[in-house]
Amino acid sequence: MPSSHFMGSLSTPKVDVAIDTGNPFLNASVDGFLKIGTVAATRALAEEVYHAVDKGNLSSRSVEHALKKMCKEGAYWGTVAGVYVGMEYGVERVRGTSDWKNAMIGGAITGALISAASNKSKDKVVIDAITGGALATASKFINHLT
Repeated sequence: MPSSHFMGSLSTPKVDVAIDTGNPFLNASVDGFLKIGTVAATRALAEEVYHAVDKGNLSSRSVEHALKKMCKEGAYWGTVAGVYVGMEYGVERVRGTSDWKNAMIGGAITGALISAASNKSKDKVVIDAITGGALATASKFINHLT
């Protein structure tokens, strides 16, 4: 019985843009903003291209809508990522250790801040803090699996 298999390795290109603000906290926050903001903008673009192809309609209005959505999504998710990376870095500096607890605390603080900034109720802020902490912790654990 014939069989086939794939052997090899795949690697992703590494793109690093270093912006040195002279402060490690700000460097980490800006780096998170840029990387995740770019991912969010790319996701928005892919979604808009899909809708344009699906409808068979590409107009200047749809391009303008896509650009606005890219900017909005990129700015929002970049801001969330920048706040999270900055909080995790700050917690690490305060605690003096690097472990999953920094991610949990940083995620919880970020969830609470973003929720509070959106004028949510006290209960929603607490729920968003719990969710932020859980997602950040899960992300750390997944990173250690690979």
